[in-house]
Amino acid sequence: MIRADMADFAAALPRIGGIAGLDLGTKTIGVAVSDGLRQVASPLTTIRRTKFTQDAAALLAIAAERGLAGLILGLPRNMDGTEGPRAQSTRAFARNLERLTDLPIGFWDERLSTVAAERALLEADASRARRAEVIDQVAAGYILQGALDRLRHLAQP
Repeated sequence: MIRADMADFAAALPRIGGIAGLDLGTKTIGVAVSDGLRQVASPLTTIRRTKFTQDAAALLAIAAERGLAGLILGLPRNMDGTEGPRAQSTRAFARNLERLTDLPIGFWDERLSTVAAERALLEADASRARRAEVIDQVAAGYILQGALDRLRHLAQP
């Protein structure tokens, strides 16, 4: 079930259970996961995209293996806040994924997440090859951490 609003997404989640953050690219999907208490996002893996059925199967296998409670997809908005073709593609991916799982699916504005991930990897002195290898999963971590912080804020009285 797609939840357009973070408050609706939060309401659809059980009290505990990790969440996956996804950075959907045209060639790869960066995956990050949170701990069960939803405090910390950790980059996990990068899935090489092939076709939707295989991509979805890989994502849902991770969700099942880790007992995840929800999925957050990075929504690539333009800098002025509008949505272009990439955001439409992300929404279409979510609609197709929704048919295959009962997990709540939410969106998080991913503007500048890849820039932040690149900067963090440069500060960590990661080689160019290493940066290319992990950039998508680190960006997914930034997306997920932003969503986790928002969820924590929503939970406060």
